[in-house]
Amino acid sequence: MKKIILFSGAMVLLASMAVAGPPKKAAKTPASIKCAVMPSNDVNVKDATSKKMFADYKGSRYFFCCGGCPDSFKADPAKYASAAHIATPKAGKKSGKKA
Repeated sequence: MKKIILFSGAMVLLASMAVAGPPKKAAKTPASIKCAVMPSNDVNVKDATSKKMFADYKGSRYFFCCGGCPDSFKADPAKYASAAHIATPKAGKKSGKKA
Protein backbone atom coordinates (compact mmCIF):
# COMPACT_ATOMS: atom_id res chain seq x y z
CA MET A 1 0.00 0.00 0.00
CA LYS A 2 2.84 2.37 0.87
CA LYS A 3 4.47 1.69 -2.50
CA ILE A 4 1.28 2.65 -4.34
CA ILE A 5 0.96 5.94 -2.40
CA LEU A 6 4.64 6.75 -2.96
CA PHE A 7 4.39 5.91 -6.65
CA SER A 8 1.22 8.03 -7.03
CA GLY A 9 2.86 10.98 -5.27
CA ALA A 10 5.92 10.74 -7.52
CA MET A 11 3.73 10.63 -10.64
CA VAL A 12 1.77 13.72 -9.52
CA LEU A 13 5.02 15.57 -8.88
CA LEU A 14 6.46 14.63 -12.29
CA ALA A 15 3.24 15.54 -14.06
CA SER A 16 3.11 18.97 -12.43
CA MET A 17 6.73 19.65 -13.42
CA ALA A 18 6.02 18.65 -17.01
CA VAL A 19 3.01 20.97 -17.23
CA ALA A 20 4.85 23.92 -15.65
CA GLY A 21 7.74 23.69 -18.10
CA PRO A 22 11.07 25.47 -17.79
CA PRO A 23 11.18 29.02 -16.37
CA LYS A 24 10.82 31.77 -18.97
CA LYS A 25 13.83 33.98 -19.59
CA ALA A 26 13.58 37.72 -20.10
CA ALA A 27 14.28 38.88 -23.64
CA LYS A 28 17.81 40.19 -24.03
CA THR A 29 18.42 43.64 -25.45
CA PRO A 30 20.46 43.39 -28.66
CA ALA A 31 23.94 44.94 -28.75
CA SER A 32 23.11 46.80 -31.95
CA ILE A 33 19.99 47.67 -33.92
CA LYS A 34 19.18 49.49 -37.14
CA CYS A 35 18.44 53.21 -36.96
CA ALA A 36 14.68 53.81 -37.07
CA VAL A 37 15.00 56.64 -39.60
CA MET A 38 18.04 55.52 -41.60
CA PRO A 39 17.93 51.69 -41.51
CA SER A 40 21.18 51.36 -43.45
CA ASN A 41 23.00 52.54 -40.28
CA ASP A 42 23.67 50.32 -37.27
CA VAL A 43 23.26 51.83 -33.79
CA ASN A 44 24.98 50.57 -30.64
CA VAL A 45 22.08 50.27 -28.16
CA LYS A 46 24.19 50.93 -25.06
CA ASP A 47 25.82 54.05 -26.54
CA ALA A 48 22.53 55.39 -27.93
CA THR A 49 20.83 54.86 -24.59
CA SER A 50 23.56 56.72 -22.68
CA LYS A 51 23.36 59.60 -25.21
CA LYS A 52 19.54 59.56 -25.09
CA MET A 53 19.40 58.93 -28.85
CA PHE A 54 16.07 57.11 -28.76
CA ALA A 55 12.36 57.73 -28.56
CA ASP A 56 9.52 55.67 -27.11
CA TYR A 57 6.35 55.25 -29.17
CA LYS A 58 3.37 53.00 -28.41
CA GLY A 59 5.28 50.62 -26.14
CA SER A 60 8.39 50.39 -28.32
CA ARG A 61 11.79 52.08 -28.18
CA TYR A 62 13.39 53.28 -31.41
CA PHE A 63 17.09 54.18 -31.70
CA PHE A 64 18.81 56.81 -33.85
CA CYS A 65 22.22 57.05 -35.49
CA CYS A 66 22.62 60.84 -35.53
CA GLY A 67 21.24 64.10 -34.18
CA GLY A 68 18.91 64.68 -37.15
CA CYS A 69 16.99 61.43 -36.83
CA PRO A 70 15.00 62.20 -33.64
CA ASP A 71 13.36 65.25 -35.24
CA SER A 72 12.36 63.25 -38.32
CA PHE A 73 10.94 60.51 -36.11
CA LYS A 74 9.01 62.92 -33.90
CA ALA A 75 7.49 64.65 -36.93
CA ASP A 76 5.82 61.40 -38.05
CA PRO A 77 6.43 58.47 -35.65
CA ALA A 78 3.79 56.28 -37.32
CA LYS A 79 5.86 56.39 -40.53
CA TYR A 80 8.74 54.68 -38.71
CA ALA A 81 6.71 52.36 -36.46
CA SER A 82 7.65 49.28 -38.51
CA ALA A 83 11.39 50.04 -38.09
CA ALA A 84 13.63 47.91 -35.88
CA HIS A 85 12.81 48.47 -32.20
CA ILE A 86 12.76 46.87 -28.77
CA ALA A 87 10.04 46.83 -26.13
CA THR A 88 10.08 49.93 -23.95
CA PRO A 89 11.92 49.03 -20.72
CA LYS A 90 9.78 48.74 -17.60
CA ALA A 91 9.63 51.57 -15.06
CA GLY A 92 12.60 51.62 -12.73
CA LYS A 93 15.10 51.28 -15.54
CA LYS A 94 16.76 54.26 -17.17
CA SER A 95 14.50 56.05 -19.59
CA GLY A 96 15.03 58.89 -22.00
CA LYS A 97 13.10 61.10 -24.34
CA LYS A 98 9.58 60.17 -25.35
CA ALA A 99 8.04 60.84 -28.74
